[in-house]
Amino acid sequence: MTVRTGVSDRGGRGLCLAVWGLTRAVLLLCVFKVFTVPGPDVTSDVSVIYQGWYQVLRAGSYPLDDVTWQYPPAAALAVLSPDLLPFLEYASAFFVLVLLCDALVLGLLLYAGSRPATRDAGAWLWVAGVPLLGPTVYARYDLMVTAVAVAALLAGVRRPRVLGALAAFGTLLKVWPVLLLVGTARGRDTRRSWSAAAVTAAVLALAAAVVLPGAFAFLTFQRDRGLEIESLGALVFHVARQFGWEGRVELRYGSMEFAGPHVALVSTLALALSVLAFGWLLVWRLRARTFAVHTPADAAFTAVLLFTVTSRVISPQYMVWPLGVGAVCLVFRGSRMALPSVLVLVATAVTLLEFPLGFAHVVASDAEGVTLMAVRNGLLVAATLIAGRRLWRDTVPGARRGCAAPQLSRGARADTPASAP
Repeated sequence: MTVRTGVSDRGGRGLCLAVWGLTRAVLLLCVFKVFTVPGPDVTSDVSVIYQGWYQVLRAGSYPLDDVTWQYPPAAALAVLSPDLLPFLEYASAFFVLVLLCDALVLGLLLYAGSRPATRDAGAWLWVAGVPLLGPTVYARYDLMVTAVAVAALLAGVRRPRVLGALAAFGTLLKVWPVLLLVGTARGRDTRRSWSAAAVTAAVLALAAAVVLPGAFAFLTFQRDRGLEIESLGALVFHVARQFGWEGRVELRYGSMEFAGPHVALVSTLALALSVLAFGWLLVWRLRARTFAVHTPADAAFTAVLLFTVTSRVISPQYMVWPLGVGAVCLVFRGSRMALPSVLVLVATAVTLLEFPLGFAHVVASDAEGVTLMAVRNGLLVAATLIAGRRLWRDTVPGARRGCAAPQLSRGARADTPASAP
């Protein structure tokens, strides 16, 4: 029986690798324009915007005069990374590096899935989900950030300090990886991971500020952003346009945003929702007592969904964030995030339909565009609510009807089924 199981595992992993190779070859053919995907040219961000930032950074400064630069200081490393492959032109080197990060994530998920009480479901979610975003996923640096996040969560099972350091590095790449720290087990694991994160973030931020001027100019540009047309709040105006709303769509801060009556109000309400989401996470953190091996990933997945859904901007490439964190959840057999992860997978497929394939319909707010945005964002809202409910029920004492969750004595390790409050 053991031999048969081993053969089955090898066969399943071989199929996983084969599907990964085939789908990634198609993605490369798309970004290298052997195949042309209908809609806007998604590679122009790399060949024009990123390469322009690259020239400014090489000259010794952050892009202080470019409002589309809305990223923390370590994002400069992603923009400069094509220097690692000097024998390729800029865009080609960038695409190859993203491919390597994609392969790294798959390798980490497969390695983690080979341990006791784990499975390969996370690797399969990653293999299936990434190509559903189409060539956009290779033409942005978000997959690089997601690779750091996946490595942080998997390393954190046994090494909380590594989780903290990588989460801090990811935060200085694109802010959202700070959410990886929300679910660390109380006590020793939290002290180690949070202190490592604080020290790493302070050192990296200081180094960035010393090396190049304008390291934190992104804060002003990010603050001034409006309501992007693919966000949840934008649905209000997509529908309102059907009834004569007098607003318009404008290219601002590097994305298509609504402008006109009441947009500022809805944008403010979106920020208020983000604050409420943070409040819910804080209450959960204070009340949670049962921290299993999968809890940090489950909590991070829920937090990423909360802040994605309530954001004023939900760009297509953002979908790779919950996809990667959801894949880590599915590595653990004890995680109950399978359903919300599948909903994210379906939402990812719908995202490809709205960008780039149907983006003209979204900009026009016609029936097809409104339907695509309602379905995609509706799936994300459903995934968020289900994930939040399951996280609460699994970790807060008394949340499960009729029974209390088991707890271990103080000092239990986070890589055991549960750790101490």
